[in-house]
Amino acid sequence: MRRLFLTFFYSGLSPWAPGTAGSIAAAIAGILILQYVQVDTLLLLTTLITIIGIKQINIYEKETGTHDDKSIVIDEVVGLWLAFSFVDTTNYFQLALCFVFFRIFDIWKPSFIGRIDRDVKGGLGVMGDDLLAGLLAGICSSATWQVIEMYF
Repeated sequence: MRRLFLTFFYSGLSPWAPGTAGSIAAAIAGILILQYVQVDTLLLLTTLITIIGIKQINIYEKETGTHDDKSIVIDEVVGLWLAFSFVDTTNYFQLALCFVFFRIFDIWKPSFIGRIDRDVKGGLGVMGDDLLAGLLAGICSSATWQVIEMYF
């Protein structure tokens, strides 16, 4: 059950770019969830998954002796869903912007995102860099959309 959760329904087991595969699965699931609930509910679900994820990652890392295993993509889920909470979730272009910005920040790990990835151990470190990437992705997506609306 833990593996199902941490790999987000096994999307993290993809042999090709597991983080991107997990992000695609998260985007699809997030968009489907948003068809039935408001963004506030998705944000609350993100918070709950973050808390559970930190604890489960700590257990997994203790059992396996590894840190930030590539198959663990629950951190991509919470990061992307956090980004979704900043935008108009009925606008698929804004959701796509969230995805693109999130992947850029998650892969590039600029500034404090990279510092958290390097220096914070355990579940908090695994989840923390993606939460910050999601926060920045949501802000950048919102700002980009405002500029697009202003000038186009």
